Amino acid sequence: MSGVLQRLKQFANSPQGRRTIEQVRRTAADPRRRAQAQRLFGKLRARRSGSGM
Repeated sequence: MSGVLQRLKQFANSPQGRRTIEQVRRTAADPRRRAQAQRLFGKLRARRSGSGM
């Protein structure tokens, strides 16, 4: 598992990772996108709890 975390840290510190993180922050700050994400997560939670897991 530590190998995965190490690769994530390397990506986050790379130029591409920094661009991706900034894009995610801007998207998360948009109220319409936030509502869209909440609806998606709600659907996923309902599907997971309805499957008997």
